[in-house]
Amino acid sequence: MKRTFDLKTLIRPNILDLKPYRSARDDFDSGILLDANENSLGAPFENDLELHRYPMPYQEELRARIAAFRKVDSENIFTGVGSDEAIDLLFRIFCVPGSDEVLITPPTYGMYKVSAAINNVQVQQVLLTPDFQLQVAETLEAATDKTKIIFLCSPNNPTGNNLRTEDILTIVKNFPGIVVVDEAYIDFSEQESFATQVKNYPNLVVLQTMSKAFGLAGIRLGIAIASAEIIQYMMKVKAPYNVNKLTSQAALRGYSNIEGMQIKVKELLNERERVIDELSSMEKIEKIYPTDANFLIFKVDDALEIYQKLATEGVIVRYRGNEPHCENCLRLTIGSVDENDAFLQALRNILQSD
Repeated sequence: MKRTFDLKTLIRPNILDLKPYRSARDDFDSGILLDANENSLGAPFENDLELHRYPMPYQEELRARIAAFRKVDSENIFTGVGSDEAIDLLFRIFCVPGSDEVLITPPTYGMYKVSAAINNVQVQQVLLTPDFQLQVAETLEAATDKTKIIFLCSPNNPTGNNLRTEDILTIVKNFPGIVVVDEAYIDFSEQESFATQVKNYPNLVVLQTMSKAFGLAGIRLGIAIASAEIIQYMMKVKAPYNVNKLTSQAALRGYSNIEGMQIKVKELLNERERVIDELSSMEKIEKIYPTDANFLIFKVDDALEIYQKLATEGVIVRYRGNEPHCENCLRLTIGSVDENDAFLQALRNILQSD
């Protein structure tokens, strides 16, 4: 018998019964604030953010701005300390330590496995195909009654390619647990975001970030987009003041400059095509894999040695040869024109000397 999705049966009983910490700013955010044991005299330096006061716990303005851009409602938006906080919260909400499982599809983002280990949750794995697409039937078959979450990354890290939309939807429709679609690189891709699909599929969670296309990795702002009910549980479990004022201000500036973000994305995509053309002209490059992100992987003999030689020249790429289907592969982030030129010249020198 096919199981149907029932959110209440997936959530850990202690989370269902949890009475969250009620912070001072839950009740009042203006007036003579003598309720939170803050330093009323302020910080030891001048600032215009009232940094001596706690931030708003629910980030209403920022969530509204993100929701408008992604064409969902504010109640569908969670903001946290990078996507990693959202990933960890999903483990804590849905997975009983020492009992439940999640399923991943390697090669994929490494934090899913790390978060599982931290939370004492077993990991099932179904490899992607050699061209880095989902094995849909095998993935659904591998899920058991203990499998609470399936993590899918599209565009995929470390391979850069989109997973096929129809394959993702087949898993969402047929798996009775939570399906997480990690879209950290979605703004580099021509594939439409799954964000608006959370209105149609109550088991879908979409992860996004400001670390990639927005160029704001340093502020650590991650986003989860899901049904209002799932978001309510994430708000219930998160730390009271998880997003600080400095991060919130920078994030608001980012979402107020969408056009600027898109201009820089276009520049990076143009550079990506130039770098691919240059790599294609190098005889010793065996393969350059298709990409829909701001990075690519390519195959070359003695990849680990080349990675080390590049590092001695001050050019840092990522060795991915230990990942399934990625033997002798290096992952390259597309940089500025000067950075890409330096990489290409260093790689040419290394390949010509071998």
